[in-house]
Amino acid sequence: MTISLIAAMAQNRIIGRDRADGRPDLPWHLPDDFAYFKQKTSGHAIIMGRKSLDALGKPLPKRTNIVITRNPDFRADGVIVVNTLNAALQAAEEAEANHDQPELFVIGGAEIYALALPVANRIYLTEIQRTYEGNAAFPEFDKAEWREVSRNPHPADDRHEAAFDFVVYEKRS
Repeated sequence: MTISLIAAMAQNRIIGRDRADGRPDLPWHLPDDFAYFKQKTSGHAIIMGRKSLDALGKPLPKRTNIVITRNPDFRADGVIVVNTLNAALQAAEEAEANHDQPELFVIGGAEIYALALPVANRIYLTEIQRTYEGNAAFPEFDKAEWREVSRNPHPADDRHEAAFDFVVYEKRS
């Protein structure tokens, strides 16, 4: 099974910030990145932290939503709640069992990306050509251990405040 991380990251590695109410949020609005995320993850298992679920407000449709939390009492409708990355990977593997090409997606936040990076095979990274203020960053990774397999540029336009590239990295064997 392919274990993929999917994220959008600013030039300064920022992936999120807290809203006034303390819930996490994205510092940008890039509709084509949302569409890319939906297209890649629909029909697959997604793994996230509890704060990411809070930011979404509800489980994402047409996906098996798996939430990792340290809180043993946490419950939420429409999600599988686990306490470790290994338990999340096992639940995702079971959910992906009927796919021809099983692939699970780790969708954040920063702590969950850092936990999953060592076991990931692929990274879908939207590299935003701008810096943003924020308090959550994508983990550093050694690009020598990864091979860039595709890069599709997207210019800034009337719907997108910044230029960005859809980049796919695969772990070198």
